[in-house]
Amino acid sequence: MTPLDSHDELTRSGLNLIQQAISIFDADLRLALSNRPYQQMFDLPDRLVQPGASFQDTIAFLVARGEYGPQDDPDGAVRLRVEQARTFQPHYLERTRPDGRTISVEGAPLAQGGWIAVYTDITEIKRTEALLRARSEELSDQLLAHAERLSAANRQLAATNAALEEAKRVLTEAEARTRQVTAMVPAHIAHVDAEGRYTFSNNQLGMVFPGVARAIIGLTAAEVLGETFKSIRPALVRALAGEPQVIEVTHAESGRRIRVALTPDPQGEGAYVLSTDVTAEVNSREALTHAARRELAAQMTSGLAHDFGNLLTIILGLQGRLARMALQPEAAADVQGTLAAARRGAVLLDRIATITGPRRLQPEPVDLSALLEQLVTMARPSLGRGIALELDCELPEGAVLLDPGSLQDSLLNLILNARDAISGTGVGSGSTHGAIRLTARVRGRWLELTVTDSGPGFSPEALGRATEPFFTTKAGQGSGLGLPMVYDQTKLAGGTLRLDNAPGGGARVRLRLPFQRVARRLVLLVDDDDLIRETLREMLTGMGHQVIEAGSLSEARSLADLPGLSVILSDLQLGDGSGAALGALGLPLILMTARPPDDPERQRLRHPVLTKPFDAAALNALFAGLPDDK
Repeated sequence: MTPLDSHDELTRSGLNLIQQAISIFDADLRLALSNRPYQQMFDLPDRLVQPGASFQDTIAFLVARGEYGPQDDPDGAVRLRVEQARTFQPHYLERTRPDGRTISVEGAPLAQGGWIAVYTDITEIKRTEALLRARSEELSDQLLAHAERLSAANRQLAATNAALEEAKRVLTEAEARTRQVTAMVPAHIAHVDAEGRYTFSNNQLGMVFPGVARAIIGLTAAEVLGETFKSIRPALVRALAGEPQVIEVTHAESGRRIRVALTPDPQGEGAYVLSTDVTAEVNSREALTHAARRELAAQMTSGLAHDFGNLLTIILGLQGRLARMALQPEAAADVQGTLAAARRGAVLLDRIATITGPRRLQPEPVDLSALLEQLVTMARPSLGRGIALELDCELPEGAVLLDPGSLQDSLLNLILNARDAISGTGVGSGSTHGAIRLTARVRGRWLELTVTDSGPGFSPEALGRATEPFFTTKAGQGSGLGLPMVYDQTKLAGGTLRLDNAPGGGARVRLRLPFQRVARRLVLLVDDDDLIRETLREMLTGMGHQVIEAGSLSEARSLADLPGLSVILSDLQLGDGSGAALGALGLPLILMTARPPDDPERQRLRHPVLTKPFDAAALNALFAGLPDDK
């Protein structure tokens, strides 16, 4: 007997001890369970008390035996009772059987469909009531009738209460399941009342808005979201007025882009809120938009750049010849102006080629504090006497892995843009007074670099279009390629670029780049090709690591016990064996091979593998995943 059969048998045994007759039919009107008094009370054959027996067959048997009295239309009587049963309504009734005994029938629907019925022999109770009616001179017929009605009503109320309790249980379970499901959704689901106060939350707000309180029930959205709520408030007001809203906002503290959907409560008691982090989606959308613009720029310039370059070469040559002649002062000044404009055109061509062509990062270990100080020193002379450049740098010690050229170009571009915004003419002057502030902080896994100026700030149009190629607000003085280049370099590094206006006035540009410390390691480099070892040695030392070299598997084994050795970088195929054998030495092992990723031998390897050729960024990405040296 299986545990399930044992459980069913135990249930039947318990039901058989109950004096009342009990039957349970499922949603298909098939018998699910009954007890022995049920069969005995109605003298049913065994086939009608077996699980699966048809309710219609049972009724047909009872009608044919006269259980419901004489019937002019037996089939119609059966159909009527089957149709009543299909409604699954709670009910209570009393009827007298052909043998003169009276039974009460209480029925209650089940949440899964079907119903349970309890049959009680109340013959003696009825006889007692009749005796009381006949012998009591003090009790009036009206009082007895009222007592009978009250007794029947109580029994019907008990049946209804049982049904309500079952419905309550099902609703409680459904609510628990709903809460569990909403808690698993990677979004914040909530309800606010007409005052914007949270009445429900799936406790995922902190996942979408990092740093907010977890217990928010009873608090207002303004209290919970702080500065970010200012962007949400107009949409919430409209949603509370009955207008569905979908908006995107930037979380002030984390910089994440959040989509907030607000749906009015149909009962008019507030609104439902769905908040999701769409930062990755927005970044992808922006990247696609900028890629399309770069492609358009490339198409526009590809056919013109060569001819334009030739024309500039001719102009520069002719103007250079004129500059060597003895000209009048005014003519000489015009020649110099023409030369300057032509050189600017050549620079502009180079910048267009840079923004439309392929770009690659060249990360290397950098002392970031020193790099920023050098940048400030280099930039100050170009600002003019009236503009101050301040550096506010709070960075941990140690080298950081980044592309220094790309970062310096981006920051210098932002500083010069800030200078132009302060001066208002595109060129700084001694009479202009203003300040530019460069701030560097590490926030979690991000390096945050912020350039703030004391100028007039971004216009609404500039905030929406500043990173578009060729968009400029410098009235013919700018190319419109500076911020797009900064944007592209930042995205290429895996970071984000955000433009806004500082609370105290002025424009603010915030760069966020992945913060990667350089863990200096002693590396055992194993390759039987001298030229490849030389190339890899330069790559590793350029990343700040120390290198020990081995030209064979046996030599590598003899060097594996050197103090301080923390990682082995080995070719897979060595002259005297497989580099994978070095995994037995107990040190982290990174393998290199030119075999494709789907090669069967490569797929059996248990160690990380670099596909040749690779660059320093790919190598450092694997090094970053190794445990820190102790």
